[in-house]
Amino acid sequence: MDHGASITAMPNGQSTVERCNHCGGTDHAHLFTKQGYRLVRCRNCDLAFIANPPDAKAIAALYTAKADYHDQLLDPASASFGRMQKVARQHVSMLRRSTGSANGLSVLDIGCSSGLFLDEARKAGFAVKGAEISPESSAFARDHFGLDVHTGDWRDAGYADASFDVVTLFDVIEHLTDPQAELEAIIRLLKPGGLLLQSTPDIDGLSPRLSYLVARRIDYWPHPEPPWHLFQFSARTLGDMTGKAGYRVTRADRTMIGLDYSFGTPESWKASPKLLGYALVFAPVAVIGNWLGKGDWLYLAARRPQQ
Repeated sequence: MDHGASITAMPNGQSTVERCNHCGGTDHAHLFTKQGYRLVRCRNCDLAFIANPPDAKAIAALYTAKADYHDQLLDPASASFGRMQKVARQHVSMLRRSTGSANGLSVLDIGCSSGLFLDEARKAGFAVKGAEISPESSAFARDHFGLDVHTGDWRDAGYADASFDVVTLFDVIEHLTDPQAELEAIIRLLKPGGLLLQSTPDIDGLSPRLSYLVARRIDYWPHPEPPWHLFQFSARTLGDMTGKAGYRVTRADRTMIGLDYSFGTPESWKASPKLLGYALVFAPVAVIGNWLGKGDWLYLAARRPQQ
């Protein structure tokens, strides 16, 4: 099913999305404009998405070394490498919430970047493989960690049907031009009863929801990240989309995006006083939201039905 067929190419390197990727609705409410990209919400199913995303050529250019895509994750001495290593361990912890012990379960990580999660999952006892579209990141995963990582679209890797116990999509689904079709395609890779585990920023977390009320008035909202993030999910919208793709949603867990990622550092505050003000007001909100189970980072677990 081609849910993304209503994307019209434009001459300026952008496209126009006419129909919601999930429900096909055409009635969209404007939420926010950032860097010229219009974030809208479908009035029928509540899915939020960029209505004028980059075209296919511009999207492909985002995920290369020339665009500094994940370049710091290729340097083990960098602060970003250390931060993402902690995130990788969190991914493993979230995975174990649904699998229990590893017991040699086979895992495919789609969009595996430099392989940090796969390395941690292998240490935990999982049998791992990955797929990554960035040539530089996938080469690093193979060369630095000795991982089995395919460069390019996972469809071209020759994975057999029902060959994995687990498929993971960590902070990938929001980048895809057609997430509904992707979820429908991925299900064939899972064994009956196999697990799909996704993570994505949660637009309905306490901090994004409250900061949006201010953002509308001052035209400043760091939470959306176009042009990289084409969709903004909530537990409801991602759960509905995953269920429509044929999975049975089993649990949703919320946590908090790293404060330095969401709210910057002293260096970035010097460059942007607005960011400093935003951090002073909403970083505490993010912490409180996490305590209340309303964090801004969502993990959604779902399983392929047994039959």
